[in-house]
Amino acid sequence: MSGAGDGRADARASVAPSEPTGVPGVDVPDRRGRTGLHLTGRELTGNPRVRVRDVRLLSSNWYVTRTTQIEFQHRDGHWSVEERETYDRGNGATILLFDAVRRTVLLIRQFRYPAYVNGHPDGMLLELPAGLLDEDDPETAIRREAREETGYAIGEVTRVFDAYMSPGSITEKLFFFAASYDAADRADAGGGLADEGEDIELVELGIDEALGRIGDDIVDAKTIMLLQWAALSGPFAR
Repeated sequence: MSGAGDGRADARASVAPSEPTGVPGVDVPDRRGRTGLHLTGRELTGNPRVRVRDVRLLSSNWYVTRTTQIEFQHRDGHWSVEERETYDRGNGATILLFDAVRRTVLLIRQFRYPAYVNGHPDGMLLELPAGLLDEDDPETAIRREAREETGYAIGEVTRVFDAYMSPGSITEKLFFFAASYDAADRADAGGGLADEGEDIELVELGIDEALGRIGDDIVDAKTIMLLQWAALSGPFAR
C-alpha cells in the first residue's frame, strides 16, 4: 500500500511545470517584460504615400528586430509592395564636454565589438559619452551617462541638434548636447558601470588635436559630428 502511494507521489513530482505558450514580445513577455511589439508602425498615418500592411517580429532579446511590409506610392503614381527590416534599440543621447579657456574636450575610450568585428584594428574607440535614454528624457539621460562614464557632474547643458544615425535600418534618434566642464565638476572616477561590463578610460584632448585625429583614430560618427560643430559654430568657432 505504502509503496504504491510513494510511486504516485514520485510520478507527480516528476512532471515539469508547464512553460508559457506564445511568442515572446508578442503575446507573452520577452526578457524585458514587453508584449505587443508586432504592433509598432501599424498606426502610422503621417505619409499618405505609405500604407503599413503587416509587421512581423523577428527577434526580441534586449533590442527588437522587425520586418514590415508596406505599400509605397512612387512619384509617378504607381504603388509597389516593399519590405523594410528595422532594428530598434531605443533612442539615445550624447554630449561634448569642453573647456573653452583651455581649448580642451573630454572623450572616452572603450571597446566596441561591432567595430572590431567589422575591421577596426582593436575595437578600442575614442568617442563622446553617450547612452540610451531608457525611460528618461534626453537631458536627464545624458547627465546620467556623463556622470557614469566620465565622473563629471555637469552643470548647464545645451541641446545642439538631433539626428537619425543610420536611418536605412536602425530606428534610433540621437540627441546631441554640449556642456562646459572644469576640475571642480569631477565628482568621482567614472569609468562606466562594472556590472554592465563597462571599462571606460577618460581621455582629454586639445580641440585642434582632436580635429586632426578625425579619420585616424577618431572614427565614431557622433564624435566627429559634435567636434565639427564645436569648431564651426560652437565654443571653438573663430
